[in-house]
Amino acid sequence: MTRVVNDLLNFKNIKIIQNKDMFNFSLDSALLAGFITLKKDYKKILDIGAGNAPIPLILSTKTGALIDCVEIQKESFEIAKENISNNKLSDKISVYNCDISDFSDKCCSDTYDAIVCNPPFFDTRKDGNFNNNESKTIARHEGNLTLETIFKVSKKLLKNKGRLAIVHRSNRLIDIVELMRENNIEPKRIMFVYPKQGKESNIVLIEGSKNGGKGLKILDPLIVHNSDGSYTEEVRKYFG
Repeated sequence: MTRVVNDLLNFKNIKIIQNKDMFNFSLDSALLAGFITLKKDYKKILDIGAGNAPIPLILSTKTGALIDCVEIQKESFEIAKENISNNKLSDKISVYNCDISDFSDKCCSDTYDAIVCNPPFFDTRKDGNFNNNESKTIARHEGNLTLETIFKVSKKLLKNKGRLAIVHRSNRLIDIVELMRENNIEPKRIMFVYPKQGKESNIVLIEGSKNGGKGLKILDPLIVHNSDGSYTEEVRKYFG
C-alpha cells in the first residue's frame, strides 16, 4: 500500500492521507463541498460514500454542524478515520464503516439537515467495463450504492425541507430528477460543469429539498480548464 500525505487543496492546516492504490478524491468532491447549501442553523450533515473523507474535511471549514460519514470499504474507512483524527476533528466528524442501507435502518427518520453524496458514476446494468482493482470498481460502479438507494435513504433521513446535493455525470440528469421526485425531493438548483469552453458538459451538480416547493434555478455554467489546461479562476474558488 503506497500512502501519501498532501495538503487538502488550499484549505489551511488540513492534511489528507491517500492510498495511491485506491480511488482517491477528485475535483468532484471539492465542487460538491462548495455547492451544497449550508445554513447557519444546520445541526447535522451526512456524507454518503465518504471515501477517505475529503468532503467532511472541507465542510468542517464551512459549518459548525456535526458531520456523520458512511463508508463501506474497510481500507477507505480506516484512512478516513485517520484523516479525521490527524486534523483534530474527531469531535466534529464521525465515520461509520457499514452499508448505507444498514446505517439508515438503525437511524431515526428526519435526522439530518443536509446530505451530500459523490456516488459511483457508472451503471452496472449498462457499463460492464470494470476495473481489476476491486476498491476502484466499488467506488466507480453502482454495485453497492445505486441512485435508487441514495434517494430512498435521503427521503427517510432528511428533515423536512432538508437539502440533498450530489455530483454526477450530466447524462444521468434525467434519472436523477425522476428519482428525486419519486422520493419527495424537489430539485432546486442545478449547475452544469464543462471541462473546457466549447466542450459538452460532463458533470452536473444538483441539489434538492425534501418536500420542497416547485421552483428550479439553473446556475451559471462552470468551466474547469482554460485553453492552456490550467484551472479557471471560478474553479479555484472551490479549492479554499
